[in-house]
Amino acid sequence: MIQETNAKTMIEEITYNNQVLAIILPAEFREPGINFFTPDSFSQQLAYMKHPKGKSIQPHIHKQVRREVFYTQEVLLIKKGKLRVDFYNDEQEYLESRVLKGGDVILLIKGGHGFEVLEELEMIEVKQGPYVGNEDKVRFSGIDGTEARVKPES
Repeated sequence: MIQETNAKTMIEEITYNNQVLAIILPAEFREPGINFFTPDSFSQQLAYMKHPKGKSIQPHIHKQVRREVFYTQEVLLIKKGKLRVDFYNDEQEYLESRVLKGGDVILLIKGGHGFEVLEELEMIEVKQGPYVGNEDKVRFSGIDGTEARVKPES
């Protein structure tokens, strides 16, 4: 397991076998302008935008463009509380965990993931649709809290 953290931006990529499993955008991130954290090839794009008062963003319409999506990618925005995210590879083997807090955002890209709510939680989830219920995911047994290897908060 390799964790890559860009010290300048505080963005953390969770990787396994040179593939990005997740990108964590911490609540403290405050870089000005438009900052994309995903390559154009990802079916879900994650960006942070910070603009000064008075900045105008030109009105626009998004064109209808056919896209082919093979994996569901999801974004979680933690509004309040704490959530432990457990990361698994495609073979359902546990890798490691992270704790997210209010204001943090995570893009889950590949591999498996499980969650444990550590403090009363409010979060928003965004993912591609349409959702196809049980056809959309494979459930498996994961770790319990005593087995979690959580990177210490810096």
